[in-house]
Amino acid sequence: MALIFRTAIAALAGVFMIAAAQAQSFNNDRGLGAKGYDVVAYFTDGKAVMGSPQFTHEHGGVNWQFASAEHRDMFKADPSKYVPQYGGYCAYGIAVGGLYDVQPDKAWSVVDGKLYLNKDPSVKQTWLKDVPGNISKAEANWPKIRK
Repeated sequence: MALIFRTAIAALAGVFMIAAAQAQSFNNDRGLGAKGYDVVAYFTDGKAVMGSPQFTHEHGGVNWQFASAEHRDMFKADPSKYVPQYGGYCAYGIAVGGLYDVQPDKAWSVVDGKLYLNKDPSVKQTWLKDVPGNISKAEANWPKIRK
């Protein structure tokens, strides 16, 4: 009985630790994911669109803003489809082992159904020179960096 109790407590603690790590792993500006830009709009409109405080949803300890109730509801239905990769930090920065802020209105790309943000337009151009290679490097680096 004591073993079952300890196992249940350990499992519950693990869930809380994962939730805390996820909450800390998002780049946020004043508590806003993607600096307030509507992450659904990158997919539906093909451009950066500023979100509105009127259409907000909390996910991962961060508030995400949207340009419309429709976009907010799409996000709520499947947040993992829309959240930027690597916690919204610069994707190229993660590939080279660093943690850099982003310009979500000027330096972004959707690749294979995933949103990647970059530090600025010149870094985005470097990112685009070898997207598959950069994604591979970023995937290897992200678990270490996010800790």
